[in-house]
Amino acid sequence: MRHVKGVWWAGVALVAVLPVVPARTASAAPRADRRLPSPGCDARYVFPDLSSAPGAGAGYAAPKVAVSCAKGTLTVVSNGMIAYEFVAHTPNGLRAQAFTWKVPTAPKVAARTTSIVNQLGTLAFTVTGVPIYGPTEGPVPPQSAFGDPVYNGILDACLGHTGFNADYHYHAILAEARCYLDETVVGWALDGFPIYSNPGGRWRSGWVRTGDPTSNSWSAYTYVGGASDSLDACNGRRMPNGSYRYYVTESFPYVIGCYAGTPTRQQGAAAAPMQMPPASGMPPASGMPPPPPGGRRPPPGAPPPPVIAWFCELPTAAPAV
Repeated sequence: MRHVKGVWWAGVALVAVLPVVPARTASAAPRADRRLPSPGCDARYVFPDLSSAPGAGAGYAAPKVAVSCAKGTLTVVSNGMIAYEFVAHTPNGLRAQAFTWKVPTAPKVAARTTSIVNQLGTLAFTVTGVPIYGPTEGPVPPQSAFGDPVYNGILDACLGHTGFNADYHYHAILAEARCYLDETVVGWALDGFPIYSNPGGRWRSGWVRTGDPTSNSWSAYTYVGGASDSLDACNGRRMPNGSYRYYVTESFPYVIGCYAGTPTRQQGAAAAPMQMPPASGMPPASGMPPPPPGGRRPPPGAPPPPVIAWFCELPTAAPAV
């Protein structure tokens, strides 16, 4: 199934044939078979060793990830670089960042879920050290403000792209070897719960499309659930042993629909405030619509939402590593 939509590149309208999220099938591409050392961590925390990965290409920094566990906290330090060839799908470049994420190793399901509606910025990170954003974009271009980036077809083959600060991030997950993500745990949410792949689409999103997600994506989907294979509104489920996990899905919200636990506040570059790009060459500020309802303030306990920019929710400059 394919659909044709108009997309924008540096303010110029283009027309492209855009696929829906591809099925998550096995890939013959190279993969990282070795595990990254993770001192102090138990068997749940498996991160691939990317030292032999080809990386983004000539002239780009190699991916670097370090993992450790201590005093009930998982710490992941990453330069945010991808392990596979970089193919630009926005006008933005790619460069190394300086992320340090800390999440609890014994998370608990909260009495109330925490909304991520129109929260712009990092909600989770992959085991390859790349940020995971939510299912919504920024305010530019105005005709697709806060739209669904998967539906609008502005993601690469691994369902990521770069923001204004040349920072690569995902809006959906493809658990394939070519993306250096296995059919197991693909990442961790900022509340500390794991994000699992979903072989064969065993578990389905309980959200259905009820509008046009070209803009204001959260207004275009409604959670109904109800089926035996439906995930909850957060795109996860409780396991028989009482634990909780999120699952990636081929349809909205793709990774996380809300936080089941309590998201932890991050520090440094991982929590850097967002900024708009320079006015030169960009649409005028007067043409940038405000976030739709629910997008101005973060829910209690959540990291502050960023101000976002051209195509993406983009952080201020962070030192390269």
